[in-house]
Amino acid sequence: MLPFWIALQFLSSLPVRLPGMPEPRDMGRSLLCYPLVGLLFGLLLWLASHLLQGTPAPLQAALLLTLWVLLSGALHLDGLADSADAWLGGFGDRERTLEIMKDPRSGPIAVVTLVLVLLLKFCALWVLVERGAGALLVLAPVVGRAAMLGLFLGTPYVRKGGLGQALAEHLPRRAAAWVLLGSLLFCLMLGGWHAIWPLALALGVFSWLRRLMCQRLGGTTGDTAGAVLELLELTVVLALATSSNA
Repeated sequence: MLPFWIALQFLSSLPVRLPGMPEPRDMGRSLLCYPLVGLLFGLLLWLASHLLQGTPAPLQAALLLTLWVLLSGALHLDGLADSADAWLGGFGDRERTLEIMKDPRSGPIAVVTLVLVLLLKFCALWVLVERGAGALLVLAPVVGRAAMLGLFLGTPYVRKGGLGQALAEHLPRRAAAWVLLGSLLFCLMLGGWHAIWPLALALGVFSWLRRLMCQRLGGTTGDTAGAVLELLELTVVLALATSSNA
């Protein structure tokens, strides 16, 4: 259970307290639990949508989005903002891009990116709420966190000495592949044919983002991993909103 609690503490704002600093081995194994954290988030969103039945759709979508952000503590939105600033300000230079990511300040491109991502998520949630597609809310958090696992499994981590390096070095690779396969099958079982297009699109976006990171940085960082999570969640909810008739 310890790897799950480590993953939950790292990926959420829930009041999880560990007895001490985890061993590197447990840190690496915690990556295997990332899709489970996504499942927990998705179930909480589903429950919230059920409890909010009868609430006007725009307000319900806004409340669900607020819950979604609060659950993660905006951790991955911060990574998205840093990545957006660095990608524009880095001018294609690897070292400058990495340096900008470490700057805690957010520039205009970061703000615009966050506004657009949250606006699109809100609109997609509004559509899904109006269609009563509560169960499909589970898909996006699972896909986003499974994507982080896939990123650490198949992409070099470029910041030496950071937390991400310990995660990547101690990740059980064979077990990770099985977890990813299980996450895919779960999403297909939950969403049925409604899940095929969102999952296919998410895989395409993931591959594109990974290629961009490898071309610019030679791998991934914690910030770019957070950006991938946010953009994959957005991809899934947009695909569901534009294709689902649930």
